[in-house]
Amino acid sequence: MTVVVALHKVSSVPAGIQQTMGLDVGSGVLVSKSGKVITAAPLVHTADQIKVKSLGGEAVGARVVASAPFADVSLVQLEPVPREVVVAKLGDSEKVEVGDEVFVVGTPYGLSHTLTAGHLSARHKLNTLSGSFEEVEIFQTDAAINQGNSGGPMFNMAGEVIGIASRILTKSGGSEGLGFAITSNTAKRLLLEEPSFWFGLDGIVLKDELAAAFNVPQPMGLLVQQIADNSPAARLWIQPGEIKSQIGLSEVFLGGDIILKVVGIEVSEGCYQKIVSRLSQMKPGDTITVKVLRAGRILRLSATRDR
Repeated sequence: MTVVVALHKVSSVPAGIQQTMGLDVGSGVLVSKSGKVITAAPLVHTADQIKVKSLGGEAVGARVVASAPFADVSLVQLEPVPREVVVAKLGDSEKVEVGDEVFVVGTPYGLSHTLTAGHLSARHKLNTLSGSFEEVEIFQTDAAINQGNSGGPMFNMAGEVIGIASRILTKSGGSEGLGFAITSNTAKRLLLEEPSFWFGLDGIVLKDELAAAFNVPQPMGLLVQQIADNSPAARLWIQPGEIKSQIGLSEVFLGGDIILKVVGIEVSEGCYQKIVSRLSQMKPGDTITVKVLRAGRILRLSATRDR
């Protein structure tokens, strides 16, 4: 089994609504012999079913075990784990310099195991990937990245993974030499080193003028877009959006809950890791609480953690 895999998702959305927030096909990279694969959060974070296929191998199932949607990365566990696996080595992204040669392997438009090459164009630290809660370190590259590359590895010339393909800036809809990848150190820290928790929902941060427009009773809230079946969010009966609309240049689903607090922690700048740390310390049977704004009313939802 090769280190680079193609991932396919199946998600449930309300009748008559097309999926716009995620992709159906993407890429990933195997990082452990136990069958853990790093991939793109938009591809799997709210998926009801995940299938993973390697070059020449059979498709196997997978489930999300950790996710950092604000950084566009998730960790999935293969089930079952193939007998023969070749694990990719995660390199130190701090050692990468602007101008270094890099190559990206993935599944652009469903064409599996496609390689593109280029250079590292810049390094950035942004908190605007998803109107994000946290600052995220990313690489910019002129190596071609297209739909389906998301979640695929960016390698240095020593064959080490130094980034995870994330997104592009484009006017045409295709690659224009402005591709971005989450650095390997960021992905490693968020998914493999720090406490992690999969909540199973996709949302949009509301703050400033947007928060005021939605009558959010605090400086920031999270407008729920999609929810995965059998996830903690689903067991809490959190409601996703159902009305397709547009805010600025972004397509969104309106009408869903706006999350205000999770386990007593208010949605705010820098709250994500605090919430994840609190959730990861909880044991099966402990009560998870969420405070939401729904149709102008504030509700408190609760459910027990199952595992």
